[in-house]
Amino acid sequence: MRRVRVFVWIVVSSLGLTVGCDRKVAGGSTDGAEVFKAACASCHGERGKPPQAMADQLGVRDLTGAEFRARRTKELVHGQVTRGSANGRMPGFQGALTDAQIDAVTAYVLTMEP
Repeated sequence: MRRVRVFVWIVVSSLGLTVGCDRKVAGGSTDGAEVFKAACASCHGERGKPPQAMADQLGVRDLTGAEFRARRTKELVHGQVTRGSANGRMPGFQGALTDAQIDAVTAYVLTMEP
């Protein structure tokens, strides 16, 4: 469990350093695919399917999987991106992403298919 916490801390810290350098994730873009690539792909994979190690070690959700697609809603995805996951494994991006970027990446995630 300690390894998982350390890994999550490293991922969150890396995002913080990236944001701290230019203060704009994806250069401030509101293109959902660009925001996803910059802020989400390191855990969820380039196309929403996480690397197996991320899924096994951290429980990172497959955004293209049937289980998630069956229950995904705009409200669910927007809340996860904004506040993070209830179990604390996924950080919230409120403050790191603008409201427009959160809206854009939410819309992008809703289009993901296997």
